[in-house]
Amino acid sequence: MKLTSPETVKKIMRTAGLNFNKSLGQNFLVDEDILKTIVESSDIDKSFGVIEIGAGIGTLTHALSERAGKVLALEFDRHIVDYLKTAFALYENVKIIQADALKTDLNTLIKEHFEGMSAAIVANLPYYITTPLIMKFFEDGLPIDSITVMVQKEVADRIAASPAERDYGALTVAVQYYSKPEIITLVPPECFMPPPKVTSAVIRLDIKNHKRPFVSNEQRFFKVVKAAFGQRRKTLANALSNAFSIPKDKLFPIINEICKNEKIRGEDLSLEQFIWLSEELGSY
Repeated sequence: MKLTSPETVKKIMRTAGLNFNKSLGQNFLVDEDILKTIVESSDIDKSFGVIEIGAGIGTLTHALSERAGKVLALEFDRHIVDYLKTAFALYENVKIIQADALKTDLNTLIKEHFEGMSAAIVANLPYYITTPLIMKFFEDGLPIDSITVMVQKEVADRIAASPAERDYGALTVAVQYYSKPEIITLVPPECFMPPPKVTSAVIRLDIKNHKRPFVSNEQRFFKVVKAAFGQRRKTLANALSNAFSIPKDKLFPIINEICKNEKIRGEDLSLEQFIWLSEELGSY
């Protein structure tokens, strides 16, 4: 049974008594090529344990089970979970978990189920919680090699942006601090059922091969980043002066040393410049 077939999706929904839940961002993938792209670009094999967030009717779950050693598929919708547990009852390497991913201790799941295995996250993320989920993966310090996910194109653009670009912001700096992002492919609305109103993208965040730059105080670093983008029309000096209660005349020499421009704005700084600035502010 081809799970990317629209007819199959309709049959499963009808037989299992399921309905599309718009509030949970349920748009099911119905494009076989995109499905293969997600799995292949994740670079997983039988040595991997994979966490999937938002399993839906199991389209990606099934594809992952054929490639990974183990799959933990998290799904919030209780009705869909009941269907998934029946559908995957005979799959020895798949475990269905009813859970809110934002409130779940993923570190514990990895330790309990993936002992001796590499770990990765591969998912069609629920779009309404994409950013907090991605930041949770990083902030929780998960022992994972990579994150390969379907997200809104606008989120992928923000993650992969460069300084001075329109999409460059705090999310960009944070994700690029933790990983090396790569947009794999764009996904038009017609690849889903029902079709969303936005274009999507598959993006891979490489953690294993990314050398995270040294930051002596991450809390201060992220405070600097948040302040710099908190009021985009303000100069960096004004933004930092407000956030750190430092007189601007003391900030100008630091900013000039790093950026050669005391009127520069946060969106013009590179990740390396943010780190340097954070270190320089350590004495305040």
